[in-house]
Amino acid sequence: MDTQYLHLQRMSCAACANSIQETIEQLTGVIDCEVNFALEQATVNYDPRQIALTAIQQAVADIGYGATVLRDIEEQTDIDQTNRLREQRRLRGKVLLGGCLSLLLMLGMVEHLGIALPGYLSWLANPWIQLILATPVQFWVGIDFHRKAIAALRRKTSNMNTLISLGTNAAFFYSLWATLNPGFFIRQGLQPAIYFEASAMIITLTFLGRYLENRAKGQTSEAIRQLIGLQAKTARVIRNDQEIDLPLAAVKIDDIVIVRPGEKIPVDGVIISGHSTVDESMVTGESIPVGKKAEDEVIGATINKTGSFRFRATRVGQKTFLAQMVQLVQQAQGSKAPIQRLADQVTAWFVPTIMAIALLTFVIWYIATRNLTLAMLTMISVLIIACPCALGLATPTSVTVGIGKGAESGILIKNAQSLEQACHIHTLVLDKTGTITAGKPTVTNFITRQGIADSNEMRWLQTAVAVERLSEHPLAEAIVQYGQSQTETSSPSFEVEAFDAIVGSGVQGKVAGQLIQLGTQRWMHHLGIETDVFESQSAKLEHDAKTVVFLAAEGQVEALFAIADAVKPSSAAAVQALQQMGLDVVMLTGDNQQTAQAIANQVGIKQVFAEVRPEDKAAIVQSIQQKIHHKAAKFDKHAGGQEKKQSMVAMVGDGINDAPALARADIGFAIGTGTDVAIAASDMTLISGELTGVVTAISLSRATMHNIRQNLFFAFAYNVCGIPIAAGALYPLLGWLLNPMIAGAAMALSSVSVVSNALRLQRFTNVTASNAIRAK
Repeated sequence: MDTQYLHLQRMSCAACANSIQETIEQLTGVIDCEVNFALEQATVNYDPRQIALTAIQQAVADIGYGATVLRDIEEQTDIDQTNRLREQRRLRGKVLLGGCLSLLLMLGMVEHLGIALPGYLSWLANPWIQLILATPVQFWVGIDFHRKAIAALRRKTSNMNTLISLGTNAAFFYSLWATLNPGFFIRQGLQPAIYFEASAMIITLTFLGRYLENRAKGQTSEAIRQLIGLQAKTARVIRNDQEIDLPLAAVKIDDIVIVRPGEKIPVDGVIISGHSTVDESMVTGESIPVGKKAEDEVIGATINKTGSFRFRATRVGQKTFLAQMVQLVQQAQGSKAPIQRLADQVTAWFVPTIMAIALLTFVIWYIATRNLTLAMLTMISVLIIACPCALGLATPTSVTVGIGKGAESGILIKNAQSLEQACHIHTLVLDKTGTITAGKPTVTNFITRQGIADSNEMRWLQTAVAVERLSEHPLAEAIVQYGQSQTETSSPSFEVEAFDAIVGSGVQGKVAGQLIQLGTQRWMHHLGIETDVFESQSAKLEHDAKTVVFLAAEGQVEALFAIADAVKPSSAAAVQALQQMGLDVVMLTGDNQQTAQAIANQVGIKQVFAEVRPEDKAAIVQSIQQKIHHKAAKFDKHAGGQEKKQSMVAMVGDGINDAPALARADIGFAIGTGTDVAIAASDMTLISGELTGVVTAISLSRATMHNIRQNLFFAFAYNVCGIPIAAGALYPLLGWLLNPMIAGAAMALSSVSVVSNALRLQRFTNVTASNAIRAK
């Protein structure tokens, strides 16, 4: 069995993805196929002995789509980017042209409604002018709808393209007939009415929605592009006793690689000589670099900080940690089921039903009255009034307003799917570092032998700042920044002699002739320096998940610093608000259990997953999903499915290591202050970097979905009531309602009601989060 990835072209809706998947799966030799509409990609498992890959591509081409073979992930992202930009330029051009011409047509319609236009605009009401304006919209801007409707007809199916094409063509050709042969209508005692503006506006608005959707959908490949960009381009390798720079692809297992300060580690391996500190935040999510020495493992794409070392390559190419991370993101994104849009579901039966009703209306009225005009007008009225304008606008208008309100609140929502799903979140999984906490170590306590430092003891702080300023370690940076924030340390720093950094232990140097040492308690004990004077304080600080750095002068401990990644001020209030909204909140971190539990206690989180490696985060999110879905399915048997929808799992994170979990979750929230990869892999980005943004996003989602349900009610109620009237149900009492002009006005009114209701979302305010914060 072979597995092949195909990049798909010319898909416009979830129904297109379903058609391609069904077509491929029906081929002999194909084992299974999964089409991802968001990624525009098909994953095909097939037996090459029974069917050639070219035959699968041809089958896709035969139903009106395209399929190209993807050789690797980098090629896929390049193709995605090129095709997306090309498609956006094409859609933008059509929206601009359609919008300009539709605006002129709408102005011309005003006079047909009995409202006089200014003299310099009266020419717009001329039917021939309207025909000239409407023709490019109908047959150039809207050509995609017509082609895909014909393709669907050939496959004996229907979708939104069918409905749009049918409705706009009915309005256009009826108007064309009225323009070419107005005498026919006059002889029947009717005024010839035209509906060019209706067909043009429907096409333009629908294209606008697809343009916006295309822009959002294109972001899915950016996460992989960002991950690939992390890797080093070359590696310094020893070959034949010489140092040479090689392309990354040329590095082999067991090669000896040299890494200098500030460089990226090119591949995975084990150190054989030298020592340093390495920034592994892309792996662990923790901001504090890790000390590395001989026999320690190093990971490709992490950053060497201070020292230089040599290591033996153990994993290269597609076996490296970064490559596996790329694959995890790709698999997690591809596993998301395509959204089944309500409109596409409805059109499966709606389109043929409307066609049948229109045809039946024509036959009944012609048999009953022998009046060809009356029969034709009722048929056209049914087709026009059933045009999917209101149904097509019901969801996108509310989503557009909701996304705009999100942007005003500092929340970037990538697609409508995310906004729709956020109201169904059952469990929210929070990363710790950079999400709940600030993600940067800061000094929380400075204690001397006399207790909390006073003005007489600030000399120890000045001394510590002088020594730590020569170190690049984040803990040293935290001490320096703390010292600089104190007014007493504004004087020039002391001169430091014989500075030395001991990897994984601390730093030392001579200040004013005194040997000053700052480091861990274990290092102090190794040096024979007693720390008993601070035993109770240090034990309490470590219990509170703080790192303790001792300061010793000439072999005697004089002070200690407590350093921690502080909890953001708004995190506890946000967690409380989320719990009040009925969500289960879980914390996920690579930290040890004691540190994780201490942070969880501060913000009120009860369930904690600690000591979790990056590659396991996505698996834990998946296990939570399975547990909730199983519970929902079990509940569904007894409660009629009321609980089943409320089963989404969301993930909030900020690091590269969170990217697979963000992609695996039903909804991913990225902290805006985090990495580009985490942001690209997520569905929503919280620009402010605060958890309160999640509260706002979920509240906004609930308000938007409530608004969408109202819009769908209006749209369906309009069709349920309007179609029988258009078919002549009230003809004996209100025969004037059969004028297609009335049908066109009713269609426009339905759209206005949907849009007006959607605009009510502009008044959305996030009371839930603000109240929770004030309560704290």
